[in-house]
Amino acid sequence: MPLSRNRRAAFAVAASSLVLAAGTAPAFATDAYTIPLHQPVPITADSFGKPEPKCADIPASQDGWHFIAPGNPNEISFVKLTVTFEPGGQQVITAFGPPNDNHAYVASAPGAKLTSAVAEVKGGKLEWFNLSHTCPATATPSPTPTKTATSSPSTSVSASASASASASASTSVSASTSASASSSVSPSGSASSPAPSGSAATTGGSTGGGDLAKTGSDAPIGLIATMAAALIAAGGVLVVRRRKADAAG
Repeated sequence: MPLSRNRRAAFAVAASSLVLAAGTAPAFATDAYTIPLHQPVPITADSFGKPEPKCADIPASQDGWHFIAPGNPNEISFVKLTVTFEPGGQQVITAFGPPNDNHAYVASAPGAKLTSAVAEVKGGKLEWFNLSHTCPATATPSPTPTKTATSSPSTSVSASASASASASASTSVSASTSASASSSVSPSGSASSPAPSGSAATTGGSTGGGDLAKTGSDAPIGLIATMAAALIAAGGVLVVRRRKADAAG
């Protein structure tokens, strides 16, 4: 029996409703929504509750933070977690667990303050999420190699200073050598001056010779010689006269 126009229209409306319901039911179940952190901020890791020794794979040189979206882990999970630290700035977390996606772990610098935390979750009807516990840093971070790199300028400066010192030392040695050479020339010059000294010595020698020629008198040598010659001549004259007198007698 053919359907009337009204019945066909009723069947069409019912079918459309079923299709819409089938298409929209999963969307309501998987849509993400935003919720705030239940605990007031700011918070530091070492001041929150009872610290835990380990937060997943966060290293001991950093503060660890463990967040939970409460409820059935098969129905509720994190989609995105946005946190802000001071210092450190903002971090966006999109990988979650273990053991499930309703657990989230974040690392910060030791002593940093958590100043903001907002999560996007799916499933359930949550009004907030929790900071479960913290894991304060227990190890000192290893020094970064950049500090060693800063020593290169000081090495080059030191090398330059050493080169300058070497240059100065060379200059000093050269100056010292020049001074020594000048000093050694000076004695040579004075060594050539013994000629005047020698002449002075010669003059002195002749003076000494004059002294040797003196016989206790201040008379000059020439005068003494003349007197001696005169005495000899006078003696000769006397001898001749005496001989003549003897011959005459």
